[in-house]
Amino acid sequence: MQIGGIEAGGTKFVCAVSEETSRNIIDKVSVPTTDPKETLREVKLFFDKYDIKALGIASFGPIDLDTKSETYGSFLNTPKDKWKHYPLLEQLRANYSIPVFMDTDVNAACLAEYKYGAGRGADTSLYITVGTGIGAGLVQNGSIYQGKNHSEMGHVIIKKHKDDSFDGCCPYHGSCIEGMASGFAIERRYGKTGTELVDNNQVWEIEAYYLAQALMNYYVILRPEKMILGGGVMRQEKLYPLIRQYFTEQMNDYLDAGPVEELIVAPELNDEQGVIGAMELINRGYSNSRQ
Repeated sequence: MQIGGIEAGGTKFVCAVSEETSRNIIDKVSVPTTDPKETLREVKLFFDKYDIKALGIASFGPIDLDTKSETYGSFLNTPKDKWKHYPLLEQLRANYSIPVFMDTDVNAACLAEYKYGAGRGADTSLYITVGTGIGAGLVQNGSIYQGKNHSEMGHVIIKKHKDDSFDGCCPYHGSCIEGMASGFAIERRYGKTGTELVDNNQVWEIEAYYLAQALMNYYVILRPEKMILGGGVMRQEKLYPLIRQYFTEQMNDYLDAGPVEELIVAPELNDEQGVIGAMELINRGYSNSRQ
């Protein structure tokens, strides 16, 4: 049986088809995220070449994941204006007339890393993506955590670094972790992208200081066994040891977190965790429907 997966991002939709399992990808394509009509037309051209029996979608947000809501599966107040309030799940179900399962991109990525990657063998894994924005998802004992709706861990408030005069770029909270440490925040603060600042050590010292604060907040609340840091900003590999150092200092021996090199880790699925996780949502959906 062929299944499909979509990692719906703010800049591109990654679409894949697998045979039987999410790891056995036979074809994959990336299309730009423009307006819903144009983007979904390109997506359909790809999937029409295959006889997929189910589809999973891991989407940027915020989206409505309350199954009791009239707008379940629709975007909420997303900064992507053309997608605001767009009924993505409803449209995909109409396009394909097959079961379609949906969750956030970070939740799906966390599920994939939990099953096949850096979270393998852990009961509780947290996946944090540090890219244009910042988000996080938690998987515990194979289940994705969700409250009334999906979590928005990118909006925890943090203390400013003493050498940082930037006020943050989040339109809602200013100096939350997304407003201070996202890829967009780096570009707004310095007028350059992260790839243009590779050799500026102060940039990454400040970045690590902020990300370590967020991880400390997540850790004392959730106590995950693995905290997996992915996303475009984390391609600066020098960040991992810096974050571990600041995390250790900020924890100040309050809790025994174990070896920090085993707690704070990089993803292991070669940037495919989003689309693999999207297809894993199919298995989760079928499992939930049988309960």
